[in-house]
Amino acid sequence: MSESSRLILGLRSKGWSDTEIADFILWIETGEEQYRPKEDKPEQK
Repeated sequence: MSESSRLILGLRSKGWSDTEIADFILWIETGEEQYRPKEDKPEQK
């Protein structure tokens, strides 16, 4: 359980929302593409 807590706290510290974290965990557990994280597009300068 402590690993899960560290994962959640780490993702929060990187700026992820609770919804993004929940979807990421669902994707890990289920493999369903609807929960797969979207790639960040690089900012154009």
